[in-house]
Amino acid sequence: MAEIYRGEVLARAAKVRLVIFDVDGVLTDGRLFFTPDGQEFKSFHVRDGVGLKLLRQSGVETAVISGRYSPAVDLRMESLGVAHVYQGQENKLEVFEALLRKLQLNPSQVAHVGDDLPDLPLFGRVGLAVAVADAHVVIRKHAHWITTQAGGAGAAREVCDLVMDAQGTLRGMIENRF
Repeated sequence: MAEIYRGEVLARAAKVRLVIFDVDGVLTDGRLFFTPDGQEFKSFHVRDGVGLKLLRQSGVETAVISGRYSPAVDLRMESLGVAHVYQGQENKLEVFEALLRKLQLNPSQVAHVGDDLPDLPLFGRVGLAVAVADAHVVIRKHAHWITTQAGGAGAAREVCDLVMDAQGTLRGMIENRF
């Protein structure tokens, strides 16, 4: 499967020990739904969830850093076993630095998946910057790799598969399911 990725992207992905995902526009399609009483709803793609679980099983940590807070994100990330969930973060770079210290990683061991300008500071620091297919043009210009799927429509799964493929664990994850 590795032949579908550029060599540079595979080399970067092979080093990744942590993948950080934005939420709105990456794990969701970016639309926000509110009831008249202010309750918020989000839609998550099931294949993205499977990808996050497989990635963790392969030994790669997962995290979420979002500028907004939503109880739905807490519920979804808990159901997926994502331990590092940071919501309502205006300064994603501060959280990133704290995660590096906590997990004893260097920036080249981290991938970040984003879609809009709040993700740009992390794109300049991580070893693998990934834009979802429908990301803002500025984000796409600064990405090492761009998914073929849009945010909330399987893009996160593509990233998980890329990292596992680069690290030689994807085939085993697939074969273990038969």
